[in-house]
Amino acid sequence: MLRTASSNTNRQWLMTGAAVVVAVGVGFAAAKFSAPKPAAEAPAAAEKPATPGVETLTMGAERLTASGVLVQPVATSGLAAEIVAQATVEAEPSGQAVLTARAAGSVARITKRLGDPVRAGETLALVESREAAQIAADRSVASTKAALARKVLAREKRLFEQKVSPRQDYEAAEAEVAAAEAEARRASTAAGAAAVSSDGRYVAVTSPITGRITAMGANIGAFVQPETELFRIADPAKIQVEAQVTAADARRIQPGDQAVIETSTGETRNATVRSVTPGVSEETRSATVVLALTGGTGAIQPGQLVRARITSRQSAVNGIVVPEEAVQVVDGRDAVFVRTDKGFRVQPITAGQRSAGRMQIVQGLKGGESIATRNAFLLKAELGKSAEEE
Repeated sequence: MLRTASSNTNRQWLMTGAAVVVAVGVGFAAAKFSAPKPAAEAPAAAEKPATPGVETLTMGAERLTASGVLVQPVATSGLAAEIVAQATVEAEPSGQAVLTARAAGSVARITKRLGDPVRAGETLALVESREAAQIAADRSVASTKAALARKVLAREKRLFEQKVSPRQDYEAAEAEVAAAEAEARRASTAAGAAAVSSDGRYVAVTSPITGRITAMGANIGAFVQPETELFRIADPAKIQVEAQVTAADARRIQPGDQAVIETSTGETRNATVRSVTPGVSEETRSATVVLALTGGTGAIQPGQLVRARITSRQSAVNGIVVPEEAVQVVDGRDAVFVRTDKGFRVQPITAGQRSAGRMQIVQGLKGGESIATRNAFLLKAELGKSAEEE
Protein backbone atom coordinates (compact mmCIF):
# COMPACT_ATOMS: atom_id res chain seq x y z
CA MET A 1 0.00 0.00 0.00
CA LEU A 2 2.82 2.33 0.79
CA ARG A 3 4.55 1.57 -2.57
CA THR A 4 1.34 2.33 -4.43
CA ALA A 5 0.91 5.67 -2.73
CA SER A 6 4.51 6.59 -3.41
CA SER A 7 4.12 5.72 -7.09
CA ASN A 8 1.03 7.86 -7.37
CA THR A 9 2.83 10.74 -5.77
CA ASN A 10 5.79 10.45 -8.21
CA ARG A 11 3.44 10.22 -11.15
CA GLN A 12 1.72 13.49 -10.06
CA TRP A 13 5.06 15.30 -9.76
CA LEU A 14 6.10 14.13 -13.23
CA MET A 15 2.84 15.26 -14.75
CA THR A 16 3.10 18.60 -13.02
CA GLY A 17 6.71 19.12 -14.28
CA ALA A 18 5.72 18.18 -17.81
CA ALA A 19 2.87 20.66 -17.68
CA VAL A 20 5.22 23.35 -16.50
CA VAL A 21 7.68 22.54 -19.29
CA VAL A 22 4.90 22.62 -21.88
CA ALA A 23 3.60 25.90 -20.50
CA VAL A 24 7.05 27.44 -20.58
CA GLY A 25 7.59 26.24 -24.13
CA VAL A 26 4.23 27.54 -25.26
CA GLY A 27 5.00 30.88 -23.57
CA PHE A 28 8.34 31.21 -25.33
CA ALA A 29 6.73 30.34 -28.64
CA ALA A 30 3.95 32.82 -28.11
CA ALA A 31 6.42 35.47 -27.08
CA LYS A 32 8.54 34.73 -30.16
CA PHE A 33 5.65 35.09 -32.58
CA SER A 34 3.90 37.93 -30.82
CA ALA A 35 6.96 40.15 -30.06
CA PRO A 36 7.50 43.03 -32.56
CA LYS A 37 10.19 42.32 -35.16
CA PRO A 38 13.37 44.36 -34.82
CA ALA A 39 13.82 47.07 -37.46
CA ALA A 40 15.94 45.98 -40.38
CA GLU A 41 19.28 47.69 -40.66
CA ALA A 42 19.20 50.65 -43.06
CA PRO A 43 21.21 50.00 -46.19
CA ALA A 44 24.41 52.06 -46.72
CA ALA A 45 23.63 55.47 -48.29
CA ALA A 46 24.63 55.45 -51.94
CA GLU A 47 26.74 58.32 -53.29
CA LYS A 48 24.64 61.04 -54.66
CA PRO A 49 25.22 61.56 -58.34
CA ALA A 50 27.37 64.55 -59.11
CA THR A 51 25.43 67.70 -59.67
CA PRO A 52 25.60 69.10 -63.19
CA GLY A 53 29.04 70.59 -62.73
CA VAL A 54 30.43 72.04 -59.52
CA GLU A 55 28.50 75.25 -59.02
CA THR A 56 31.42 77.43 -57.93
CA LEU A 57 35.17 77.32 -57.90
CA THR A 58 37.14 79.46 -55.47
CA MET A 59 40.20 81.12 -56.98
CA GLY A 60 41.91 84.30 -55.83
CA ALA A 61 43.54 86.90 -58.03
CA GLU A 62 47.09 85.68 -57.37
CA ARG A 63 46.24 82.08 -58.17
CA LEU A 64 44.37 83.20 -61.27
CA THR A 65 47.41 85.10 -62.51
CA ALA A 66 49.72 82.16 -61.83
CA SER A 67 47.45 79.74 -63.67
CA GLY A 68 47.55 81.75 -66.89
CA VAL A 69 43.76 81.79 -67.22
CA LEU A 70 42.65 84.85 -69.19
CA VAL A 71 39.40 86.56 -68.22
CA GLN A 72 37.60 88.73 -70.77
CA PRO A 73 34.24 90.53 -70.75
CA VAL A 74 31.70 89.29 -73.25
CA ALA A 75 30.01 91.67 -75.65
CA THR A 76 26.84 91.40 -77.62
CA SER A 77 27.51 90.98 -81.34
CA GLY A 78 26.70 88.67 -84.18
CA LEU A 79 28.96 85.96 -85.50
CA ALA A 80 28.33 87.18 -89.01
CA ALA A 81 29.22 90.70 -87.91
CA GLU A 82 32.75 89.69 -86.99
CA ILE A 83 35.54 89.85 -89.54
CA VAL A 84 38.75 88.04 -88.56
CA ALA A 85 41.96 89.13 -90.29
CA GLN A 86 45.69 88.83 -89.86
CA ALA A 87 47.38 92.11 -89.09
CA THR A 88 50.72 93.72 -88.30
CA VAL A 89 51.63 96.43 -85.83
CA GLU A 90 53.17 99.44 -87.53
CA ALA A 91 54.44 102.79 -86.32
CA GLU A 92 52.31 105.80 -87.10
CA PRO A 93 53.73 108.18 -89.71
CA SER A 94 54.55 110.64 -86.93
CA GLY A 95 55.82 107.91 -84.62
CA GLN A 96 58.84 106.73 -86.63
CA ALA A 97 61.93 108.47 -87.94
CA VAL A 98 64.83 107.39 -90.16
CA LEU A 99 68.07 109.20 -89.35
CA THR A 100 70.81 109.86 -91.90
CA ALA A 101 73.83 112.10 -92.07
CA ARG A 102 73.08 115.31 -93.98
CA ALA A 103 76.50 115.27 -95.59
CA ALA A 104 78.97 112.62 -96.71
CA GLY A 105 81.73 111.75 -94.28
CA SER A 106 83.04 109.23 -91.76
CA VAL A 107 81.36 108.42 -88.46
CA ALA A 108 83.51 109.93 -85.73
CA ARG A 109 81.40 109.40 -82.62
CA ILE A 110 78.34 107.38 -81.55
CA THR A 111 76.55 108.33 -78.36
CA LYS A 112 73.62 105.86 -78.40
CA ARG A 113 73.14 102.12 -78.81
CA LEU A 114 70.37 99.89 -80.07
CA GLY A 115 67.34 99.96 -77.77
CA ASP A 116 68.36 103.15 -75.95
CA PRO A 117 65.71 105.81 -75.33
CA VAL A 118 66.23 109.15 -77.06
CA ARG A 119 64.68 112.59 -76.77
CA ALA A 120 63.67 114.90 -79.56
CA GLY A 121 66.71 116.98 -80.59
CA GLU A 122 69.23 114.65 -78.94
CA THR A 123 72.47 113.90 -80.84
CA LEU A 124 73.07 110.23 -81.60
CA ALA A 125 76.27 110.47 -83.68
CA LEU A 126 78.78 112.89 -85.20
CA VAL A 127 80.00 112.57 -88.80
CA GLU A 128 83.26 114.28 -89.78
CA SER A 129 82.70 115.79 -93.21
CA ARG A 130 84.46 118.06 -95.71
CA GLU A 131 81.06 119.11 -96.96
CA ALA A 132 80.30 120.33 -93.46
CA ALA A 133 83.34 122.56 -93.61
CA GLN A 134 82.19 123.99 -96.95
CA ILE A 135 78.69 124.60 -95.61
CA ALA A 136 80.11 126.35 -92.54
CA ALA A 137 82.39 128.48 -94.73
CA ASP A 138 79.48 129.52 -96.94
CA ARG A 139 77.59 130.55 -93.84
CA SER A 140 80.48 132.66 -92.58
CA VAL A 141 81.05 134.34 -95.97
CA ALA A 142 77.37 135.15 -96.39
CA SER A 143 77.17 136.55 -92.88
CA THR A 144 80.23 138.74 -93.50
CA LYS A 145 78.87 140.06 -96.80
CA ALA A 146 75.59 140.94 -95.17
CA ALA A 147 77.38 142.85 -92.40
CA LEU A 148 79.46 144.77 -94.98
CA ALA A 149 76.36 145.59 -97.04
CA ARG A 150 74.66 147.03 -93.96
CA LYS A 151 77.67 149.30 -93.28
CA VAL A 152 77.70 150.53 -96.89
CA LEU A 153 73.97 151.25 -96.66
CA ALA A 154 74.46 153.25 -93.47
CA ARG A 155 77.21 155.36 -95.14
CA GLU A 156 75.18 155.93 -98.30
CA LYS A 157 72.22 156.99 -96.18
CA ARG A 158 74.28 159.68 -94.42
CA LEU A 159 75.71 160.96 -97.72
CA PHE A 160 72.26 161.06 -99.27
CA GLU A 161 70.85 162.98 -96.32
CA GLN A 162 73.73 165.46 -96.63
CA LYS A 163 72.97 165.69 -100.34
CA VAL A 164 76.48 164.57 -101.15
CA SER A 165 75.56 161.27 -102.81
CA PRO A 166 72.71 160.81 -105.27
CA ARG A 167 69.58 158.89 -104.39
CA GLN A 168 70.52 156.21 -106.92
CA ASP A 169 73.56 155.14 -104.88
CA TYR A 170 71.45 154.97 -101.73
CA GLU A 171 68.87 152.71 -103.40
CA ALA A 172 71.61 150.48 -104.82
CA ALA A 173 73.03 150.05 -101.31
CA GLU A 174 69.59 149.04 -100.05
CA ALA A 175 69.34 146.40 -102.76
CA GLU A 176 72.80 145.08 -101.88
CA VAL A 177 71.76 144.70 -98.24
CA ALA A 178 68.59 142.82 -99.16
CA ALA A 179 70.52 140.41 -101.39
CA ALA A 180 73.31 139.88 -98.86
CA GLU A 181 70.86 139.20 -96.03
CA ALA A 182 68.92 136.73 -98.19
CA GLU A 183 72.14 134.88 -98.97
CA ALA A 184 73.06 134.87 -95.29
CA ARG A 185 69.70 133.37 -94.36
CA ARG A 186 70.09 130.70 -97.04
CA ALA A 187 73.55 129.73 -95.83
CA SER A 188 72.43 129.70 -92.21
CA THR A 189 69.39 127.55 -93.05
CA ALA A 190 71.57 125.10 -94.99
CA ALA A 191 73.97 124.81 -92.09
CA GLY A 192 71.12 124.29 -89.66
CA ALA A 193 69.48 121.66 -91.83
CA ALA A 194 72.77 119.81 -92.09
CA ALA A 195 73.29 120.15 -88.32
CA VAL A 196 76.80 121.46 -88.86
CA SER A 197 78.75 122.07 -85.67
CA SER A 198 79.89 125.57 -84.75
CA ASP A 199 83.47 124.82 -85.77
CA GLY A 200 82.32 123.45 -89.13
CA ARG A 201 83.98 120.07 -88.65
CA TYR A 202 81.11 117.72 -87.88
CA VAL A 203 77.59 116.97 -88.98
CA ALA A 204 75.38 115.96 -86.06
CA VAL A 205 72.84 113.14 -86.41
CA THR A 206 69.91 114.17 -84.21
CA SER A 207 66.51 112.62 -83.53
CA PRO A 208 63.41 114.63 -84.47
CA ILE A 209 61.14 112.58 -82.17
CA THR A 210 61.18 110.98 -78.74
CA GLY A 211 61.30 107.19 -78.70
CA ARG A 212 63.68 104.26 -78.79
CA ILE A 213 66.29 103.09 -81.27
CA THR A 214 64.81 100.12 -83.12
CA ALA A 215 67.48 99.76 -85.82
CA MET A 216 71.08 100.86 -86.05
CA GLY A 217 73.56 100.76 -88.92
CA ALA A 218 76.24 103.18 -87.78
CA ASN A 219 79.83 102.08 -87.06
CA ILE A 220 82.81 104.12 -85.98
CA GLY A 221 85.00 105.05 -88.95
CA ALA A 222 82.46 104.00 -91.60
CA PHE A 223 82.13 106.37 -94.55
CA VAL A 224 78.49 107.22 -95.12
CA GLN A 225 76.52 109.06 -97.77
CA PRO A 226 73.60 111.41 -97.10
CA GLU A 227 71.12 108.66 -98.04
CA THR A 228 72.70 106.05 -95.74
CA GLU A 229 70.35 105.03 -92.91
CA LEU A 230 72.18 105.21 -89.58
CA PHE A 231 69.37 104.92 -87.03
CA ARG A 232 65.65 104.21 -86.93
CA ILE A 233 63.63 105.65 -84.06
CA ALA A 234 60.12 104.56 -83.07
CA ASP A 235 57.78 105.94 -80.46
CA PRO A 236 56.04 102.92 -78.82
CA ALA A 237 53.10 105.12 -77.86
CA LYS A 238 52.36 106.02 -81.49
CA ILE A 239 51.50 102.77 -83.25
CA GLN A 240 48.69 101.51 -85.44
CA VAL A 241 47.49 98.11 -86.62
CA GLU A 242 47.14 97.36 -90.33
CA ALA A 243 44.81 94.44 -91.10
CA GLN A 244 44.48 92.76 -94.49
CA VAL A 245 40.90 91.93 -95.48
CA THR A 246 39.19 90.77 -98.65
CA ALA A 247 37.46 93.23 -100.96
CA ALA A 248 34.05 91.89 -99.89
CA ASP A 249 34.84 92.39 -96.20
CA ALA A 250 36.31 95.83 -96.86
CA ARG A 251 32.94 96.99 -98.18
CA ARG A 252 31.34 96.03 -94.85
CA ILE A 253 33.85 97.94 -92.71
CA GLN A 254 33.46 101.62 -91.95
CA PRO A 255 35.54 104.09 -89.92
CA GLY A 256 34.44 103.94 -86.31
CA ASP A 257 33.76 100.18 -86.24
CA GLN A 258 35.02 98.50 -83.08
CA ALA A 259 37.71 95.82 -83.09
CA VAL A 260 39.73 93.64 -80.74
CA ILE A 261 43.44 92.98 -81.28
CA GLU A 262 44.75 89.60 -80.10
CA THR A 263 48.42 88.70 -79.71
CA SER A 264 49.97 85.24 -79.84
CA THR A 265 50.21 85.26 -76.03
CA GLY A 266 46.48 85.87 -75.60
CA GLU A 267 46.74 89.54 -74.72
CA THR A 268 43.93 91.68 -76.11
CA ARG A 269 43.57 95.39 -76.87
CA ASN A 270 40.54 97.34 -77.99
CA ALA A 271 40.79 99.30 -81.23
CA THR A 272 38.73 101.43 -83.60
CA VAL A 273 38.77 101.46 -87.38
CA ARG A 274 40.48 104.67 -88.54
CA SER A 275 40.37 104.18 -92.29
CA VAL A 276 39.97 101.63 -95.08
CA THR A 277 41.90 101.77 -98.33
CA PRO A 278 39.61 102.41 -101.30
CA GLY A 279 41.23 99.71 -103.44
CA VAL A 280 42.95 96.35 -103.12
CA SER A 281 46.60 95.49 -103.58
CA GLU A 282 47.55 93.97 -106.92
CA GLU A 283 49.91 91.56 -105.19
CA THR A 284 47.80 90.36 -102.25
CA ARG A 285 44.33 91.14 -103.63
CA SER A 286 43.39 92.52 -100.23
CA ALA A 287 42.48 95.87 -98.76
CA THR A 288 44.17 97.46 -95.76
CA VAL A 289 42.20 98.47 -92.69
CA VAL A 290 44.02 100.86 -90.36
CA LEU A 291 43.09 100.41 -86.70
CA ALA A 292 43.84 102.84 -83.89
CA LEU A 293 44.40 101.31 -80.45
CA THR A 294 42.33 102.63 -77.57
CA GLY A 295 43.14 102.38 -73.90
CA GLY A 296 46.92 102.07 -74.25
CA THR A 297 49.22 99.85 -76.29
CA GLY A 298 50.37 97.51 -73.52
CA ALA A 299 53.10 95.13 -74.69
CA ILE A 300 52.27 95.50 -78.40
CA GLN A 301 55.32 96.59 -80.37
CA PRO A 302 55.89 97.69 -83.99
CA GLY A 303 56.53 94.76 -86.32
CA GLN A 304 54.48 92.31 -84.23
CA LEU A 305 52.03 89.93 -85.92
CA VAL A 306 48.54 90.01 -84.40
CA ARG A 307 44.98 89.04 -85.22
CA ALA A 308 42.20 91.59 -85.59
CA ARG A 309 38.53 90.89 -84.93
CA ILE A 310 36.51 93.69 -86.47
CA THR A 311 32.81 94.04 -85.66
CA SER A 312 30.94 95.50 -88.60
CA ARG A 313 27.98 97.72 -87.78
CA GLN A 314 26.34 96.73 -91.05
CA SER A 315 25.56 93.23 -89.74
CA ALA A 316 22.62 92.48 -87.46
CA VAL A 317 23.25 91.93 -83.77
CA ASN A 318 22.06 88.39 -83.01
CA GLY A 319 23.84 87.00 -80.00
CA ILE A 320 27.00 86.81 -77.95
CA VAL A 321 30.25 85.61 -79.48
CA VAL A 322 33.08 84.19 -77.36
CA PRO A 323 36.33 82.37 -78.13
CA GLU A 324 35.67 78.70 -78.79
CA GLU A 325 38.22 77.63 -76.18
CA ALA A 326 36.13 79.37 -73.50
CA VAL A 327 33.38 76.75 -73.88
CA GLN A 328 34.05 73.52 -71.98
CA VAL A 329 31.96 70.35 -71.64
CA VAL A 330 31.03 69.93 -67.96
CA ASP A 331 28.91 66.91 -67.02
CA GLY A 332 27.90 66.43 -70.63
CA ARG A 333 26.81 70.03 -71.20
CA ASP A 334 28.45 73.03 -72.80
CA ALA A 335 29.35 75.57 -70.14
CA VAL A 336 31.53 78.58 -69.50
CA PHE A 337 33.24 79.80 -66.35
CA VAL A 338 31.80 83.15 -65.27
CA ARG A 339 34.06 85.26 -63.06
CA THR A 340 32.72 86.01 -59.57
CA ASP A 341 34.06 87.88 -56.56
CA LYS A 342 35.57 84.69 -55.09
CA GLY A 343 36.35 82.69 -58.21
CA PHE A 344 34.23 81.26 -60.99
CA ARG A 345 30.71 80.00 -61.50
CA VAL A 346 29.93 77.22 -63.96
CA GLN A 347 27.29 78.57 -66.33
CA PRO A 348 25.60 76.12 -68.71
CA ILE A 349 25.03 77.65 -72.14
CA THR A 350 23.45 76.83 -75.45
CA ALA A 351 25.98 77.10 -78.26
CA GLY A 352 25.19 78.22 -81.77
CA GLN A 353 27.31 78.62 -84.89
CA ARG A 354 31.08 78.40 -84.92
CA SER A 355 33.48 80.23 -87.20
CA ALA A 356 37.22 80.92 -87.17
CA GLY A 357 37.69 79.88 -83.56
CA ARG A 358 34.66 81.80 -82.33
CA MET A 359 31.36 80.47 -81.02
CA GLN A 360 27.95 82.06 -80.80
CA ILE A 361 26.16 81.78 -77.45
CA VAL A 362 22.43 81.56 -78.01
CA GLN A 363 21.41 81.28 -74.36
CA GLY A 364 23.02 81.36 -70.93
CA LEU A 365 25.18 84.50 -71.04
CA LYS A 366 24.52 88.21 -70.76
CA GLY A 367 26.52 91.05 -72.19
CA GLY A 368 28.96 92.54 -69.69
CA GLU A 369 29.75 89.31 -67.82
CA SER A 370 33.40 88.27 -67.65
CA ILE A 371 34.34 84.70 -68.50
CA ALA A 372 37.50 82.61 -68.64
CA THR A 373 38.76 82.29 -72.21
CA ARG A 374 42.36 81.17 -72.62
CA ASN A 375 43.27 78.08 -70.53
CA ALA A 376 39.66 77.58 -69.43
CA PHE A 377 40.31 73.83 -69.53
CA LEU A 378 42.45 74.26 -66.41
CA LEU A 379 39.36 75.33 -64.49
CA LYS A 380 37.55 72.24 -65.75
CA ALA A 381 40.41 70.10 -64.47
CA GLU A 382 40.24 71.87 -61.13
CA LEU A 383 36.54 71.07 -60.94
CA GLY A 384 37.23 67.37 -61.51
CA LYS A 385 39.89 67.39 -58.83
CA SER A 386 37.51 69.00 -56.33
CA ALA A 387 34.81 66.43 -57.12
CA GLU A 388 37.22 63.55 -56.49
CA GLU A 389 38.29 64.98 -53.15
CA GLU A 390 34.66 65.28 -52.06
